[in-house]
Amino acid sequence: MLVCVTGGTGFVGAHSVAALLRAGCRVRLLVRDEAGVGRALRPLGVGPGAVETVVGDVTDEDAVAKAVSGAEAVLHAASVYSFDSRRADEMRRTNVRGTELVLAAALAAGAERIVHVSSVGALFPAEGPVIRTDSPVGAPREVYLATKAAAEQVARRHQAAGAPVVTTYPPALLGPDDPHLGDQNSRLRNELRGLMPLWPAGGLPVGDVRDTAAMHAALVTAPATGPARYFGPQHYLTTRQYVRTVREVTGRPLPAMYLPARAMLPFGLLTGVVQHAWPWHIPAEYGAVYTCAVAVPAEGDAPHGIVPRPVAETMADTVRWLYEQRYLTGRQAGRQAGTPSGGPGGGGGRG
Repeated sequence: MLVCVTGGTGFVGAHSVAALLRAGCRVRLLVRDEAGVGRALRPLGVGPGAVETVVGDVTDEDAVAKAVSGAEAVLHAASVYSFDSRRADEMRRTNVRGTELVLAAALAAGAERIVHVSSVGALFPAEGPVIRTDSPVGAPREVYLATKAAAEQVARRHQAAGAPVVTTYPPALLGPDDPHLGDQNSRLRNELRGLMPLWPAGGLPVGDVRDTAAMHAALVTAPATGPARYFGPQHYLTTRQYVRTVREVTGRPLPAMYLPARAMLPFGLLTGVVQHAWPWHIPAEYGAVYTCAVAVPAEGDAPHGIVPRPVAETMADTVRWLYEQRYLTGRQAGRQAGTPSGGPGGGGGRG
């Protein structure tokens, strides 16, 4: 089976590509930069020449059409995931327009299975205490979540017409081998560097990127069943539980104070304004606070019997990887600091 994957050099995409290859699929990537393919896939055991590539962007109609041509399945994982308000235009182009073009091209090319990677955040704020796969699309007041909600509307229009579009809703994902050190792994790193002593009360759904990748491979290779929606493997954690788990896996005290999330929203808005003039990224983002304020648990299991691994296991693996890649010092990684896989001297840290 030939599978076209967009976003294959990103965190979710790269892990999903590796899972698809393990399942025996041929994989073709739509990438903006071929040089990034090796950097993203080599740590996952994917060697040179294991995938085909088409160079282009998801907002380039011709490149998208070329990439999906002849593919039996399409996994649309391309997305800009950031709460950095400076990237608003980029998120709108990639997350919304890119979804419009990729899904339309996949259908025009006759793909039998089309998996659109959405987000649980597309369903926030919820109308009740839980979200379900049939919950209405949210109307979030945050740029990233708003673009994912708009992309979700695109996918649902195709589903309503009977198109074979399957939507997945991954949670906030942690895990090793993150090609670009994305938002969630960066937040965990910042917590261990002492940059996040103040937390919003509330919670968030958390999962392991490797479990989400396994789900994507299973959905792509299973017999086509028409339109469907699935939550990714996940646990709902309060922010207190999140910090407590980080303490447990590192053995560090990590002092933290918790304030009502909605009370912190004005401060988050202020940091968003300051961020436009400040050259360095500010970790106290409005989007992160807003998510904790509106997130609720998801009701429903992941497909194909995929069970989320324990959060402590995911966090331990992630912290160990951050240490091995020198994103953390040995002191910051705590008990997860060990002999770096890259050889002696690998634990000096970027923190």
